[in-house]
Amino acid sequence: MSQDYTFSLWRKTVSRIPYPDPDSLPEELNRFTERLAPLNIFRMLGHAPHLVKPFVGLGTAFLQHGKLDPVTRECVILRVGYLSHAKYETTQHEAIGRKLDMSDELFEALRLEPQSDLLTHEQKLAVSFTDHLVSHPHPSDGALKPALKHFGPALLEELVLLIGYYMMVCRFLESFGVGVEDGGPKGAEIKLN
Repeated sequence: MSQDYTFSLWRKTVSRIPYPDPDSLPEELNRFTERLAPLNIFRMLGHAPHLVKPFVGLGTAFLQHGKLDPVTRECVILRVGYLSHAKYETTQHEAIGRKLDMSDELFEALRLEPQSDLLTHEQKLAVSFTDHLVSHPHPSDGALKPALKHFGPALLEELVLLIGYYMMVCRFLESFGVGVEDGGPKGAEIKLN
């Protein structure tokens, strides 16, 4: 039985806990976050200031230093977001995907028909592995072996960590009701260095 991963049009949401007051945060954290894109996820993370830099550091590793093809990476991130019903995440990464010339038709395929011919063989393999890993923490040999054969150990490790990182991100966003920024998504403005 297929699931429907469609979403209603974007609407502003109210967070489940208040965003921290920037004036109450350590000055070092404010200086650090001023260099980042103005994303609500970074604002919400201010409640745990000791985790902001490590969180951003791992995101930087994927988005700026990762070895996976950028469109394949975004297919995986979006698929995790769609499976998690994480509107903030999918809105941000659709904006990033558009900068990579990903189409609305591709986003729709990733939501509803992830084995569509709109995806390349690599993208289908990565998305199929993503679907399996999201629901099976111990992937079967039948899922792992084709991914290992195609990606090799290093890229497969990156893929597994990418999936896990964005599962964590989506759960954080959904737990605290992080809403899309005023004026729409700022995902394409990401500057993590």
